[in-house]
Amino acid sequence: RFRFTPGSYIITQEYVVNNGSAENWQGKLFGQIKRDSSDDPSQTTDMGMQSFLGAVFSTTEDAYEKLSFDDMTEANFKKVSPDGWVAMSQHYFLSAWIPAPGAEYTYSSRVSGGKYIAGFVSPEIDLAPGETKTVSANFYAGPKISELLEEAAPDLELTVDYGILWFIASPLAWLLKAIHNIVGNWGVAIIGITIVVKALLFQVNAKAFKSMAKMRKFGPEMKRLKELYGDDRQKMSQSMMELYKKEKINPLGGCLPIVAQMPVFIALYWVLLESVELRHAPFALWIHDLSVMDPYFLLPILMGATMFIQQLLNPTPPDPMQAKIMKMLPIMFTFFFLWFPAGLVLYWLVNNVLSITQQYIINKQIEGEGK
Repeated sequence: RFRFTPGSYIITQEYVVNNGSAENWQGKLFGQIKRDSSDDPSQTTDMGMQSFLGAVFSTTEDAYEKLSFDDMTEANFKKVSPDGWVAMSQHYFLSAWIPAPGAEYTYSSRVSGGKYIAGFVSPEIDLAPGETKTVSANFYAGPKISELLEEAAPDLELTVDYGILWFIASPLAWLLKAIHNIVGNWGVAIIGITIVVKALLFQVNAKAFKSMAKMRKFGPEMKRLKELYGDDRQKMSQSMMELYKKEKINPLGGCLPIVAQMPVFIALYWVLLESVELRHAPFALWIHDLSVMDPYFLLPILMGATMFIQQLLNPTPPDPMQAKIMKMLPIMFTFFFLWFPAGLVLYWLVNNVLSITQQYIINKQIEGEGK
């Protein structure tokens, strides 16, 4: 028999076995999940960022073990564990068998007839003549919402996979949901978390922008030194170092703080990519679904425009070829972001606007020094 609970994605399957024979009976409980190798269309962005698609196992030995379809094709998987679960995971949804705890279950995977199969088998169930036993297992079939997965089984929430930066992404995911609980709109929540993250990294960004502002301010002097000592690289380098020392310019100061904060931005990117809550979630105006691309490409175009404005605030690269490449970046990124989910583009757009504001203020402060 099947037991459904309102508001839950768990289906409890109970099997009442009665041995009506005159002999002992033995059997096993098993559960399987099958699927073909067809891709989930929401799995991969045009930038190649891919959610995991395949089988997942949780045992006492390893709380979260992933097997891609390639892994399943290369070798069969088999482990015995007293507790655990087995699942098939895709971008936003999950199917998982969760056997009753306390028995030694065998978890395995195989490929048969073009189907990828993952499942479990219970130990032998012995019934004496006339004896009746009830065995059961839970089956989760639904969205990958962390709170529901935590309630369904230990470690099942790990299938909301943020990658190697999970320790940064998990608090960010909690913060995103907390902001949504206040504002009631996922688009506004994305704007809110972008502002919070930007505020936390304010000082780090300030150091980078101050360094770039100084490079921009003394750009004409640097150009003059290059023209003066263009054929004498040693003399030019010495003159540049003297200028850096005199004006307290760190040529790497604009890069290192940005590199240091990249893990935070990448983690937030994965939070937005993996959040099923954004699926079919409207923002405002023409954005009716934050999990799919902007139907009119307005957000990517605005994002590209903000990148262009940022370049105007940055120092011009000394190398002509590098300068040409930098000018092409807004066009390239606009093209790539055309097919990005609107929620991700909104994040980058707001982040750029905040960066432009901070950088503009710092540039004005640096340019005003010494006047």
